Amino acid sequence: MKNDIKTIAFDADDTLWINETYFREAEKQFCSLLENELPAHLVSEELFATEMKNLPLYGYGVKGFVLSMIETAGRIAGTNASLGLVHKIITIGQELLQKPVELLEGVTETLEQLSGKYRLIVATKGDLLDQERKLQQSGVESYFHHIEIMSDKKNSDYQKLLQQLDCRPENFLMLGNSIKSDILPVLELGGFGAHIPYSITWAHEQHEHEPEHRNFVALKQINEILNYL
Repeated sequence: MKNDIKTIAFDADDTLWINETYFREAEKQFCSLLENELPAHLVSEELFATEMKNLPLYGYGVKGFVLSMIETAGRIAGTNASLGLVHKIITIGQELLQKPVELLEGVTETLEQLSGKYRLIVATKGDLLDQERKLQQSGVESYFHHIEIMSDKKNSDYQKLLQQLDCRPENFLMLGNSIKSDILPVLELGGFGAHIPYSITWAHEQHEHEPEHRNFVALKQINEILNYL
């Protein structure tokens, strides 16, 4: 059945390049700003709760993260909150938006091998301008037939993408680091999913077990997909 694959989609953050590492560094900086108010692990818990509450409003990406940090800081610091604190949080966010794009091992070589044999696309969540910047700076944008920056990655979102691509699920393979958002919805639609774990996974994307599905493949790094195909 894998011989039916014609379109291969790649998640971007933590699949093509480093991302969550930078968010964790930013979160540590944020926690240090509030160290006189709460221990770091409690600040992180408060921030995550705020992010989850705000996802329907702001979606995924740095800008929503910054707004959630500001809201969390105001709630924790109370009367100790100041415009100076807000400015420091905004600076953390601006630095996050200017991080260098560092491709993960094997990405360029894998795309080179697959190019011309399959229709390659990017299907990723996040802030539009930020993801466009990273793609432009990555050096691999030219390999992709289509770029889709999605507001979410649920079944309905993948259905719309497949319709847009005029692609049947059985001809579609998705590679990504999140079983929850990159793999499970595609498998449920009848497509193929290849999981490539990253060293750090955001709590919202964590999933305990690998799916038991004939269209699922577990990889250790991206270039192993070449052996599967």
